[in-house]
Amino acid sequence: MSQGPISPRTSSTHHPSLPASSSEPQVHKKKPPSSSAKAKYAYIPDNFSTLDQVTAALREAGLESSNLILGIDFTKSNEWTGKVSFNNRSLHAVGSTPNPYEQAISIIGKTLAPFDEDNLIPCFGFGDATTHDQEVFSFHNDHSPCHGFEEVLDCYKKIVSHVKLAGPTSYGPVVEAAIDIVERTGGQYHVLVIIADGQVTRSVNTSDGQLSPQEEKTINSIVNASSYPLSIILVGVGDGPWEDMKNFDDKIPAREFDNFQFVNFTAIMAKNATPSEKEASFAVAALMEIPIQYKATVEFGLFGPAQFA
Repeated sequence: MSQGPISPRTSSTHHPSLPASSSEPQVHKKKPPSSSAKAKYAYIPDNFSTLDQVTAALREAGLESSNLILGIDFTKSNEWTGKVSFNNRSLHAVGSTPNPYEQAISIIGKTLAPFDEDNLIPCFGFGDATTHDQEVFSFHNDHSPCHGFEEVLDCYKKIVSHVKLAGPTSYGPVVEAAIDIVERTGGQYHVLVIIADGQVTRSVNTSDGQLSPQEEKTINSIVNASSYPLSIILVGVGDGPWEDMKNFDDKIPAREFDNFQFVNFTAIMAKNATPSEKEASFAVAALMEIPIQYKATVEFGLFGPAQFA
């Protein structure tokens, strides 16, 4: 691990920054879903209250396993959005107690990893001083995935000690990086989990009813992702505010299916419950829409290399 200032272009732990996607979005050779089918999956309600119910629904939908992709937010707002929830410390502060990102990574490893087919997790960072809102960097300099969540945590701790937080916040690049992985794996079903501390950047000079450049890029990427077998889960850490992300689906126009789910990690961890109950509650919230999202990708014929020309 390089001890100098972090740079994805030179560090031995990082690989050169990846563009949002290595190629232009591919044109799909598939019959567009009918308007009635699209309406059926345009909004997916939260249907379950226990992990057993979600697991049963996943099996019923035919989803035996999937592939996880992880994105981590390294924007500068992490320095102050732990004022209430993390004792006024940076959300990325590494010490004797796990920070919110370490907690979230660990709980995702416990609860979602059993649904990962090969335990290989491509991990990306975004929003730092080298990627800003334009690119992502991989946790490994050879672009390889992490082998299990213990390695994810180890890599995160090495990276966070050197990374320079920046911004602005856009989820577009990490969504496009996930789309690229889906294409390169021949159209296999994936779940992108983004752990982030805040809403997409919206400057004060953005008029009401208008989108900021970061919002537009994020929304366009999520719309593009709905043409692929890819579900997106945004895990919110820190103080928020989270109102915009809770209602983010409403800003996203015609998608093939509702492919985006927000989970308030801070609120779940603040519950008066045992650690195992909190973990189960998180898993339910994160996986709740996956069974129906998976059904949508099957019904719309989004799988397989034949879909990508």
